[in-house]
Amino acid sequence: MTSRALIRLSLIVNYMVFAVLLNSVGAVILQVQRSFDVSKAEASVLEGFKDLPIAVFSFIVASMLPKIGLKRGMLAVLFLVAAICFIMPLTADQFWYFKMLFAAVGISFAVIKVSVFAMIGLVTSNAKEHSSLMSTIEGFFMVGVLLGNIFFSLFVSDIDPGSRDWLNVYWYLGAMSLAAALLLFFAKINESESKREETNTWEEFLEMLKLVIRPLVLVFAASAFLFVLIEQSFMTWTPTFYQDVLMVPASMSIQAGAVLAGALAVGRLLAGIVLKRVHWLTFTLICTILVGVCVLLTLPLTNSLPESVETITWFNAPFVVYLFPILGIFLAPIYPTINSVVLSALPKYMQSSMSGLIVVFSALGGTTGSIITGHIFEAYGGTNAFYFSLLPIALLCLVLVLLNRQVKLS
Repeated sequence: MTSRALIRLSLIVNYMVFAVLLNSVGAVILQVQRSFDVSKAEASVLEGFKDLPIAVFSFIVASMLPKIGLKRGMLAVLFLVAAICFIMPLTADQFWYFKMLFAAVGISFAVIKVSVFAMIGLVTSNAKEHSSLMSTIEGFFMVGVLLGNIFFSLFVSDIDPGSRDWLNVYWYLGAMSLAAALLLFFAKINESESKREETNTWEEFLEMLKLVIRPLVLVFAASAFLFVLIEQSFMTWTPTFYQDVLMVPASMSIQAGAVLAGALAVGRLLAGIVLKRVHWLTFTLICTILVGVCVLLTLPLTNSLPESVETITWFNAPFVVYLFPILGIFLAPIYPTINSVVLSALPKYMQSSMSGLIVVFSALGGTTGSIITGHIFEAYGGTNAFYFSLLPIALLCLVLVLLNRQVKLS
């Protein structure tokens, strides 16, 4: 295997590990309601414990990482996450342990995502190659989400809601983190282009702050915030939606999150091919509109469902159980595409700082979407909570047009 291929494989594996850890929040939200008697509104704060550390630490470390070393930073946080995972099955007997877990995962992902986004620019030579690799890596991220949901479902008991045996899943997640660190250790990468030798860390931090006032970055911030608000409202609350609204068993509800993630993975991997032939704005607008169409077509079907939970399996489930995840195919390509568009419009030495801002905007959108959806879910039901997504979907269409105008001016 060539050095460049090993680097790309390492980026994919590291991203997949954190896909499992981060997006287990939907399964964990469902399980802490069952095992720890936590309300939906209270459980929704786990998204904040995950995303707010991502936002804060991305902002802090984005300008520092090139000086410290992208690879060195990634190795450090992989060992941190492995240690936390090994602690969970031994001591996690209260809700605050899960807050601690997701805070640690959030801090670590801030370092991983900034590093991966910066490294993509180092191993690609033009905008199309950048966009294609970005979509591929984000596609494998969703493969990680899919596998993670399936993996979690294997440890969930439908018979005993209060069982905490599902915590044993963290032994395996800790081992995965160590394996990802080992692969990264052997990957060789030249990080010199990500640094500006004539500046110090404080100057680079100020440069990152100056990026925020650029019209291109402001419009991108709005698009990233809206997209992640939409995506996380679906990803985080799909398991609870399937159990409370579609009335399927808990293990099957978590598997439904895997099906949605699978649809997202397919969409992102296909996007890497389609974007070589279709302009990014046309593609993302069509995808956004089709997400709204899927919401309008599928949610009315929740009004006529069987009442028995025990009799529902993947072989006899209502049609809406299969139809709902299709929206993931159309939702999937939007985020990596807009990320690639804005990163490609900037010099390579600025891409680490911009990556930090991307993570900040995304984390804030994810937290906002999850908490709003959780409160609407509890107050007005799951169907109305997902109807709410139509508002940010409409706003996203407008912001994508504005983003295209700013890219042309940059």
